[in-house]
Amino acid sequence: MQLIEQTLGNYLEKWAFETPDNDFMVYADRGLRFSYSEFNQRVDRLAKGMLYIGIKKGDHVGVWATNVPDWLTYFFAAAKIGAVLVTVNTSYKTHELEYLMSNSDLHTLCLIDGWRDSDYLGMVSELVPELKTSERGFLKSERFPCLKNVIYIGPEKHRGMYNTQELILLGEHIDDTELEDAKAEVDPYDVVNMQYTSGTTGFPKGVMLTHVNILNNGYSIGDRQKFTNKERVCLPPPLFHCFGIVLGVMAVLSHGAALVMIETFDPLLVLASVQKEKATALYGVPTMFIAELNHPMFNMFDLSTLRTGIMAGSLCPIETMRAVIDKMYMKDITIVYGLTESSPGMTQSFADDPMEKKVTTVGREFPMVEVKVAHPETGEELPVGEQGEMCCRGYNIMKGYYKNPEATASVIDKDGWLHSGDLGVKDPDGNFRITGRIKDMIIRGGENIYPREIEEFLYQMPEIKDVQVAGVPSPKYGEEVGAFIILHEGKNLSEEDVKDFCRGKIARFKIPKYIFFMKEFPMTASGKIQKYKLRELSVEMLKKQGIEVI
Repeated sequence: MQLIEQTLGNYLEKWAFETPDNDFMVYADRGLRFSYSEFNQRVDRLAKGMLYIGIKKGDHVGVWATNVPDWLTYFFAAAKIGAVLVTVNTSYKTHELEYLMSNSDLHTLCLIDGWRDSDYLGMVSELVPELKTSERGFLKSERFPCLKNVIYIGPEKHRGMYNTQELILLGEHIDDTELEDAKAEVDPYDVVNMQYTSGTTGFPKGVMLTHVNILNNGYSIGDRQKFTNKERVCLPPPLFHCFGIVLGVMAVLSHGAALVMIETFDPLLVLASVQKEKATALYGVPTMFIAELNHPMFNMFDLSTLRTGIMAGSLCPIETMRAVIDKMYMKDITIVYGLTESSPGMTQSFADDPMEKKVTTVGREFPMVEVKVAHPETGEELPVGEQGEMCCRGYNIMKGYYKNPEATASVIDKDGWLHSGDLGVKDPDGNFRITGRIKDMIIRGGENIYPREIEEFLYQMPEIKDVQVAGVPSPKYGEEVGAFIILHEGKNLSEEDVKDFCRGKIARFKIPKYIFFMKEFPMTASGKIQKYKLRELSVEMLKKQGIEVI
């Protein structure tokens, strides 16, 4: 593989020229589709509108929206003129939004009405009261001095805000040569996307990713799935997350393939979209695949066009992986491992890897990327079979955390190695296995316990639909093992049943002391399970039982 040293705008234009009539983006639920040529034209028109209202190279443009059709229009329009697209988590509330807008020096915020119980317009009006009295284009916010524009993604008009259609019309006042001049100023090594990590502790940090970072990572990810320009990739994960924008959009863009978009995750809509658009690949976090497989109408859909896809975002249960291969025709499914700071992919399994490797490892490092298992304290590479910290070096490493050189230096060492905080092992074939997270590790009375091991063991119980293992505070041992279980509909288990299943099969200290039966797990908007919240919930649930652990 040769490094692609091009901008995202260049790559979009390449396909708009070479395959103008091929689908780029389809929404099956509303019959909306854009060819590469149509999408590129809309991007150019919006880019000119952005230039008209004063957005220039280096400015930070936030997008706060579900996977609506114009999400990607804003992303590529910003990329073409050298602006940086700042992704805003759809679950954010006022406090988190305020932090991001301030920390990122946001110049322009683009948003929809809201999502679930979050009123985006209401929150922005609260944080930026000047919108009610400001003329558009002349916003002066006391709280956010960098903020100049708020744009509504849609046709409706709101006080103090531009909307998408107005922006496109304003762009007609900009000459094409001005857009071409702006595009010529963009360098492939410029930052194009800034994503805020959802860290379990401390304030989120803005991860700066370049065109080269994400385009090349996307290319390798598509390559491992044997993508051609005939691929049709159904994409339920959110675009504000690396899973959506890199594993999904960049893998598609780099191969000239098509996106089958899902605005917000709904298992029925996913199944229907795969059938209607004859999708060849399907993406999701494990919880999404579990929801699809367990949907009562699952057997009504023809999924036989599926071949490949990605399960990622959190550790993949072996049984779920087997079910996806057997029942959803996805024999070439792959797993990607990485983190936002590595754009995000470090390793990926190959489409034609044997089943055993697919379900027990996260594959091998990408071309032009080095991965090692290092001693957590010394950083020295450990031999095959020894557990240590997963570290990575290569083109895919972020440019750094925005305005935070100290935090950058704490994760990227002097030799350029990114330290993941994840524990892993390399096998004799060169495949990596993730064994846990350094901070997820349960330490019980001096014994190191890795939740993944116990989770995979408990998945053998046929009644269990999903399980997470996390540490529960203990005055005696520091931590005890807690198992948080979701049962299949109509199935029953008692705490004692679970413990009996474990006895004699796994070490006594690994047997969960506490069993919690739940309807759902606390999750981030991108579908990742928040283990630290399970720990908090366990304390509350035990208190209700009259058990004090703190």
